[in-house]
Amino acid sequence: MRQFVKFGVVGASGFVVNLIVFTALQRLVPSHAQPVSYSVIYSIAFLSGGVSNYYLNRIWTFRSEGHALVEGVQFLTVSALALVVGLIVSALVAPYLGHGHRTWLLATIAGIFVNFFLNKYWTFKHVA
Repeated sequence: MRQFVKFGVVGASGFVVNLIVFTALQRLVPSHAQPVSYSVIYSIAFLSGGVSNYYLNRIWTFRSEGHALVEGVQFLTVSALALVVGLIVSALVAPYLGHGHRTWLLATIAGIFVNFFLNKYWTFKHVA
């Protein structure tokens, strides 16, 4: 339970990074191009939050001393899977909610549990 709470705290910080990057990129891209570029904007923001999440989860949540490159590749793989889930959710809800923050929020939430359990039982499985 403690790891899940720590994972949530780290996730919240990654969520903030993700939101800041998403908002900045969304403001930089012309509104007429957003439906086409939403997936790119979402992906860049999601992966930005993922990089900070990996580092903080490695040193604080799971206190891993495993091989950083191996764990990094595994974490990236889990993040890519969560990204695909988020993009699918986005594609399903965007026709109703548009390509804004509500769609982003639902897509981001969609990957939280997948992220935690795959990282706990695969990426950081060697950590007690």
